[in-house]
Amino acid sequence: MTFSGFKVIKEALTGHKGWGPLWRTPEPKAQYDVVIVGGGGHGLATAYYLAKVYGVTNVAVLEKGWIGSGNVGRNTTIIRSNYLLPGNQPFYEFSMKLWENLEQDTNFNSMVSQRGIINLFHSDGQRDAYRRRGNAMMLSGAGARLLSQADLRERAPFLNFDNARFPIKGGLMQERAGTARHDGVAWGYARGADMRGVDIIQNCEVTGFRMDAGRVTGVETTRGVIGAGKVGVAVAGNSGRVMAMAGRRLPIESQVLQAFVSEGLKPVIPGVITFGAGHFYISQSDKGGLVFGGDLDGYNSYAQRGGLPVVEDVLEGGMALMPMLGRARLLRNWGGIVDMSMDGSPIIDRTDIGDLYFNGAWNYGGFKATPASGYAFAHLLARDEPHETARAFRFDRFARGYVIDEKGVGAQPNLH
Repeated sequence: MTFSGFKVIKEALTGHKGWGPLWRTPEPKAQYDVVIVGGGGHGLATAYYLAKVYGVTNVAVLEKGWIGSGNVGRNTTIIRSNYLLPGNQPFYEFSMKLWENLEQDTNFNSMVSQRGIINLFHSDGQRDAYRRRGNAMMLSGAGARLLSQADLRERAPFLNFDNARFPIKGGLMQERAGTARHDGVAWGYARGADMRGVDIIQNCEVTGFRMDAGRVTGVETTRGVIGAGKVGVAVAGNSGRVMAMAGRRLPIESQVLQAFVSEGLKPVIPGVITFGAGHFYISQSDKGGLVFGGDLDGYNSYAQRGGLPVVEDVLEGGMALMPMLGRARLLRNWGGIVDMSMDGSPIIDRTDIGDLYFNGAWNYGGFKATPASGYAFAHLLARDEPHETARAFRFDRFARGYVIDEKGVGAQPNLH
C-alpha cells in the first residue's frame, strides 16, 4: 500500500475501508543474516537502510514491547544540526539532510516541520561562543544566523528580555532545524523496512546471547532462540543491561530525562527556543501543546518516570524565560531512559566479540540523530567499516584520548 493524496480522497469517499496494517506480524524465523535488538527509531532506521541501501533483507528487528513504546515515542521531537565539533557536526548535518527528504523517501507523513531553532545568549562571552559555533555550522553547510535583540523582539516578543538576572541579548538560529512527529518517524521506518522483507517482531525480549568461539551466533528471547549471522544492539537506555548479557560493561550511565506538554493553545511559539542561562527548551506541537524539557533527574534509573524536583526546576527555567507560561495548564509529563556517555557523544562500533555490534550512548541527541544513526549502523553491519560521518564514534576514542566533549564539561555523564 502506497500513500498519496488520491488515496486519501478515495478512502474518504469509500468509508475508509481500504486501509491495512502498516507492517506484518510475522513469527520469528530460526535464522537471520542480521538481528537488530531494539525496535526504536535507531533500530528501525537501521533495518530500513540495510534493506533499501545495502540490499540486506533477511533481517529481524526484535522489540521487547511494541513499536514506539520506548524513547522514540517519549521525546520532545526536536531535529537540528547546530553542533560545533568536527566529530559531531558532519554526522548531524548528514542526519539533517536525511530528515529533509524523509517523507519522500519513506512515503509516509512524519510531519517534518523546519520552523527553525533559536539558542538564546545572555552575555558577551556566550555570544562569542555561539558565533564560533555558527561559523562551524556554516563551514559544514548547516547554515546559521546570529540574531540581535531587535531581531528576537520581532520574532518572539513574549520573551523576558529585561530579566535582571538573565537578560536576553540575542540568539543563534538554525533555520533548517525544527520538529518531526516522533510516532510518524517510527511507523514510517517500520513500514518501509517491512515492505522490503524485514521481520518486525514485537513482544520479543532478548534474554541472552548465544556464543561460540568468541563470536555471537544468535540471541535467546522470550519467543525462543533466534540464530544470527550478525547482531546489532540499539536499545538506548537499556544498553548497559543488554550488553551485560554478553559480558560487557559500557562507558555509559542510564538516567531519566523528563518531558512535558501543556494544554492546547493557539500558535505562539514560532519554532524551537532554548534558554541559554539554564537548561530549558520549548516548541509547540501541531495540536497546540507547548512541548518542553530540561535537565536529567541526576540519578541512575531504568524507570520511565521522573521526580518532582526536576519538574520544579524545568518550570522555573520556563518561567524565567517566558512568564506567560504561568497561565498555561500542564497537561502531562513523562520520562525516557537516556544512555549518557562519559563525553556526551554517541558510540557506533563493532565490539570485541565477533559479529556483535553496538549503537548507543546518544545522551540528549537520540531523536535528532535517528536517520543518520540508522544509516551509519546499517553501513557498519553491511560493510564492516564505519560510515565516513561516524568514524569518530568508536569505542577506542576513550583509550586514545579523542573524546568528543561538545559542551566542554568533562568526563561526567550527568553534566552532558
